[in-house]
Amino acid sequence: MKISPKFILKVAGTLTVISLVVAAMLGLVNSITADKIAEIDAENTRISMSAVAPEGSEFGDKMELTETAVAAAAAQGGKLMEMYPVTNGGAEAGYVLKISASGSQGSIVMMVGVDANKAITGISVVSHAETSGIGTKVVGNDLNAAGEPVLDQFIGLSGAGSLVVGSNITPITGATVSTKGITTGANAALAAVDALG
Repeated sequence: MKISPKFILKVAGTLTVISLVVAAMLGLVNSITADKIAEIDAENTRISMSAVAPEGSEFGDKMELTETAVAAAAAQGGKLMEMYPVTNGGAEAGYVLKISASGSQGSIVMMVGVDANKAITGISVVSHAETSGIGTKVVGNDLNAAGEPVLDQFIGLSGAGSLVVGSNITPITGATVSTKGITTGANAALAAVDALG
């Protein structure tokens, strides 16, 4: 049985029209939802920043990332994604950084607050793919082997590269790799702030 060239053109034309209609519909949906998605992302960022900065802090606009800050974070194993200045009572109070670091099942994206004295003020996990019931204990700030909330133990610590699991950072039993991911992000944030001078 031979297929007619007219039939092939008719099928190709029909598929092209369907593809164009679907593409137009997707474009329309995107134009309607893009602003709302951006609003939700901005609100989630503000909530995450508030969780890692002292009460009463105000946040400036997203800063342009310098090559030295990005390189300093990368040298510690993390990826600097965003950075915001923090003020408190009108005075410069440090920064909040969005950092990505490797966990046990993929990237852990976190917000890290660093004060004007270059000490961590808090860590909040924005997104992750850690194993449920194990790595999620770390990102959920459960108690570590020393009985302290695992993320809270970073508060007040400083010195890029000085934070080490098993030395001055206590992991959650069975979730050492996830704890190392958070530690990498903390070291990367401290290094990025150090690079600013």
